[in-house]
Amino acid sequence: MNSHATSKSPAIPLELLYVIGIIAISFSSIFIRWSDAEVSVIGMYRLYFTNLLLLPLAIRYRKELFRIHPKTWLMLGVSGLMLALHFLLWMGSLRLTTVASSTVILTLEPIMVVIGSYFLFRTRTNRFMIIGMGMAVLGSVAIGWGDFALSGTALQGDILSFLGTIAVAIHMLISKHIRSHMEALIYNFWVFFIAGSVMALYNLFNDIPFTGYAAKDWGVFWLLAIVPTLFGHYLFNWLLKYMNAGAVSMAVLGEPVFASLLAFWLLGESLTGIQLGAGVLILLGVWVFIRFGKDKTEALVPPDLMATEEEMVEREK
Repeated sequence: MNSHATSKSPAIPLELLYVIGIIAISFSSIFIRWSDAEVSVIGMYRLYFTNLLLLPLAIRYRKELFRIHPKTWLMLGVSGLMLALHFLLWMGSLRLTTVASSTVILTLEPIMVVIGSYFLFRTRTNRFMIIGMGMAVLGSVAIGWGDFALSGTALQGDILSFLGTIAVAIHMLISKHIRSHMEALIYNFWVFFIAGSVMALYNLFNDIPFTGYAAKDWGVFWLLAIVPTLFGHYLFNWLLKYMNAGAVSMAVLGEPVFASLLAFWLLGESLTGIQLGAGVLILLGVWVFIRFGKDKTEALVPPDLMATEEEMVEREK
């Protein structure tokens, strides 16, 4: 706990923020389906618009924004590159396969992160966490079981989603390391800027236009910036400082549940009784994992999230 522990700001349960993040990221696939723009353009504006929203807050950290060690800059660059690859690959998969299939493949991320966390950070994993993860993975596989394709464009989409999952797992592991000594806003601002710039270069080299899109597309860009990015990815990156990387990455296991329901209601994609039952299993597995996957002393949001103006001034001295 830091020097701001005496803040009078109301404490927010980590579990509540965690659930909000899961619901927020579940809208991502729906918004992407609503746009006709290239996925690289969607991803670029999604991240650039997010940083525009963060800019007023970033000014409060204007000194810390550039007070970064050269090695940390390198890690920020790799993290941003991995996030850009994740968006390019995963969003591209949504053009080739169903929402259920694309999101269910993301459930492999916690396995990659837990293994990586063990070797890199020596993060302990108890049997309850293993049981919870197993339940959630089993439920996630059931959701997309009837939707997986073994040939054609759907298989290409599945492969893109898998490669995107590897990229985001690497991004999550780097995030865990950097977030141990860097404010969430500073980290996210630079990683989002770097990832957006990677996609901007991709668009430039491939002669993909930056303008000329319909009003509906611009609306989707803003929705993606606000809902799944700020209330999803930004929130999860912040939580990495107070929960282990494996627990945070388990959030993707709740995404197929809500994303599949949203795809059924908003896109007309089919959803079976088995998939609904599997959704309950996923949520139960996620609860077991996060219940035993974080330190009991980290039950509440540290008050530095909502530092007062006076505290910020004191920090800059």
